[in-house]
Amino acid sequence: MLKVGVIGAGAMGKNHIRIYSEMPGVELAGIADIDRELVKELAEQYGTRAFTDYREMLAMGLDAVSIVVPTKMHRQVATEAIEAKAHVLVEKPIADTVENADAIIKAAAASNRLLMVGHIERFNPAVIKLKEIIEEGLLGKIVSISTTRVGPYNPRIRDVGVILDIGVHDIDIISYLYGKQVNQVYAVAGADIHSFEDHATIHMRLDHEFSGLVDVNWLTPHKVRKLTAVGVGGVAYLDYLNQTVELHDSGWVRKAKIENREPLRNELEYFIDCIRNGTQPKPCGTDGKHALKVSLAAINSYKEAKLIEITE
Repeated sequence: MLKVGVIGAGAMGKNHIRIYSEMPGVELAGIADIDRELVKELAEQYGTRAFTDYREMLAMGLDAVSIVVPTKMHRQVATEAIEAKAHVLVEKPIADTVENADAIIKAAAASNRLLMVGHIERFNPAVIKLKEIIEEGLLGKIVSISTTRVGPYNPRIRDVGVILDIGVHDIDIISYLYGKQVNQVYAVAGADIHSFEDHATIHMRLDHEFSGLVDVNWLTPHKVRKLTAVGVGGVAYLDYLNQTVELHDSGWVRKAKIENREPLRNELEYFIDCIRNGTQPKPCGTDGKHALKVSLAAINSYKEAKLIEITE
């Protein structure tokens, strides 16, 4: 039985708590959050212990923790969890700065702990299917991937702008589907209803040859989450929300057979399996760091109105 804890009981943290509580072979050993009433209520609901200081929970000797706190706290909480000998899943983005991402990665390596970054869309059944389709060559060589991730502003997002909050999802997915890293970024963005940017169009070049385009905003009154992958042999249209993939070529329109499933459940089950099997999880810390670097480069690009080169 693996003893698991969740640090951070906000909107996303509650989902981690719910899924761990339902997972066979896993004991939800504790929940930590600074909101005393909230964490007490959740602990009673799920039959576990409540903590307002996550360090007290870590002292229990947990096997693993999910870290679902504001991005600026990721380095502090993740490194302390690793020092307490817990395997760590930290929600995206891995950190607020590349320096802090490096610190988390180095801490995990030094302590021989598994580190996974919660880029949840990799576990969306539609993305899993599209990755298989691309690798099977059904679309031929992929030359362009574009995404639209737009919708109304969520007032709970105050510490980052739209690029680091939701744009990072598609930055990671485009790199993942190509199997290549981004080497150039140019972005146009602005802040009209938020203290950080609330709309952005990000153009990326991967491996000096392939194109990625990310369109994000908090201005559209309805939620849209879609991706288009163009290959020399056809095009694929993916809907993240409905978990569908359609393939169009010169002769056919085909809809992929996909079994809908909650992406977070897929992600957490995979994380637990990695711990049990001693396998390195993906996306790992390095993957999370790359998505962060590209996101920060996009922010610098729109602020400085110039193309940004990305080097590893």
